[in-house]
Amino acid sequence: MMFSKILIANRGEIACRVIKTAKRMGVKTVAVYSDADADSPHVFEADEAIHIGPPAAAESYLVAEKIIQAAKDTGSEAIHPGFGFLSENANFARAVANAGLVFIGPPPEAIDAMGDKIESKRLAKEAGVSTVPGSADAISDPEEAVKIANEIGYPVMLKASAGGGGKGMRIAFNDEETREGLVRAASEAKSSFGDDRVFVEKFVVEPRHIEIQVLADGHGNVVHLFERECSIQRRHQKVVEEAPSPFLDEATRTKMGAQAVSLAKAVGYQSAGTVEFIVGPNRDFYFLEMNTRLQVEHPVTEMITGLDLVEQMLRVAYGEKLAFGQEDLKINGWALECRLYAEDPSRNFAPSIGRLTRYRPPEEIAGVRVDTGVAEGGEVSMFYDPMLAKLVTHGATRLEAIDRMGLALDRFEVRGIRHNLTFLAAVVDHERFRKGQISTAFIEEEFSEGFVETDLIPERMNILSAVAASRHAVESLRQGRKASENSFVVCIGNERQEVTVSLQADGATLDMGGRSILLQGSLDPAAAIFDGKFDDKRVAVQITRSNPGYRLIHGGSEARALVLTRQTAELYTLMPEKKAPDTSNLLLSPMPGLLKTILVSEGDKVEPGQALAIVEAMKMENVLRAEKSATISRVMTEAGSSLAADETIMTFE
Repeated sequence: MMFSKILIANRGEIACRVIKTAKRMGVKTVAVYSDADADSPHVFEADEAIHIGPPAAAESYLVAEKIIQAAKDTGSEAIHPGFGFLSENANFARAVANAGLVFIGPPPEAIDAMGDKIESKRLAKEAGVSTVPGSADAISDPEEAVKIANEIGYPVMLKASAGGGGKGMRIAFNDEETREGLVRAASEAKSSFGDDRVFVEKFVVEPRHIEIQVLADGHGNVVHLFERECSIQRRHQKVVEEAPSPFLDEATRTKMGAQAVSLAKAVGYQSAGTVEFIVGPNRDFYFLEMNTRLQVEHPVTEMITGLDLVEQMLRVAYGEKLAFGQEDLKINGWALECRLYAEDPSRNFAPSIGRLTRYRPPEEIAGVRVDTGVAEGGEVSMFYDPMLAKLVTHGATRLEAIDRMGLALDRFEVRGIRHNLTFLAAVVDHERFRKGQISTAFIEEEFSEGFVETDLIPERMNILSAVAASRHAVESLRQGRKASENSFVVCIGNERQEVTVSLQADGATLDMGGRSILLQGSLDPAAAIFDGKFDDKRVAVQITRSNPGYRLIHGGSEARALVLTRQTAELYTLMPEKKAPDTSNLLLSPMPGLLKTILVSEGDKVEPGQALAIVEAMKMENVLRAEKSATISRVMTEAGSSLAADETIMTFE
């Protein structure tokens, strides 16, 4: 037996994910949606859908009464909260139970205990779990925070007690950063969670973020499903996750797993949950927090264990016992997950909104999985998290999973908005990542100047040149301009490559600087991706017309290629370079968002690094600072205004 119908109190990819498992189990589903999500995939994939309010989450997805009433009106027996929104709200879990429904998650008491980072740290200590030095209570006085920071030693982390997803977190390396960080963390926490309590703890240098997945039933059985490495982060938000960790040895894995199970038992945990640890260079580890819900990155655990965690959550909520013990669980191969975000990596990962004019995930062949909640033609709004999808790959070894991920990223087509696909490809192709030499500072260290698409190494230049020249040869032949053999000069940036193309039935033979290359695969001009082999190496290159050339995406690079005759190529070098407009005397909004605060006035003199304004986008506060000494000549807008990307906030003289 099982629930006959459940309601999913969420949206996007996690709602679609829960629906997928429920359908396989024969359980009917009810979706809820706001005005902004009326045409979203989860609405159509569910058996029923109920409208619950305006786009703002505070008026729809966060209104417990509307969610519960929708469940009762549709005859649902249980509610799955997904992650985010109400998933870790103990009062919501209680309200669900009081309404005679089942909350598909842990008991409210466990959510209360682990949802408060200060209380959870105390309970973890009592359960014998290693904890980080820091304040035992919330801190509201900046000077008290400075005092504690000096006692435990810099750097320190200012962290919201009710925080999550990187919101309400600041790292401080000195007294001034501690004072400002406390204020900013408290403000973000108040805005995002309605709770401005912040505490101070030691920040572990060169840390890894490694978490243990636990699963517990209502009969006292608790197991761990091994670890996930989540160290590739920016602004404390996970970007790439994998399982298992390339850093842990078996002894550390066993010890961390045992502590996670001990904590779960201590709080009477039931359902799927995650105990997060910060791990130092010597494999010393400290309790970070416990997430009393399904994690975004749960698919990598599913890939290496063969378990469906959503199914397990439903079975536990229905009262079933776990059908396996710790000794039955084994690690099978390696899994990797990349989070596709609607953001612009070249603009400090500023959120991007707009319509998805093209959205084609890669085919879910062996070892490739896509969890998504958007569709081609859909609108990416400013109201919700910018994550569009999770791309997951599995392999017998870590490198096999990484190589499979690189190919899958190259096959993922997204147009209409800015996104981080090329950035993800650059990360997984990075030598340091491939060697497993990572920490939570990886992105900051390796992309310290922001993301500038990777320079074209000779082999990648050859691949792009070969595909562009061959596609151009096919187009020329079809238009009756050229014979089947063509000689071109391919210009990509400042690089030039001479290519002679001999077209064949399925590809082309190329002469590239005296080197003979076989390009195998369809060169159909209507295809948006060349998917084949270059010199017997499997490659995927996105290629579209961008007159007068081609737009190419491959391996962490997005490039524009011109395919020219030799004579035209010589003339092209004489073209004057177009200069970008001078914006050095302007403060521009780096993203669409809300201008929360203006910290200066017209006529003020400012110094480099001085805070000028705060822009809030998707509940994250972004402090805009002066880059040079200047005087504010004019403030162009006011606090509370909605800003577009590149909108002028103030001018300098």
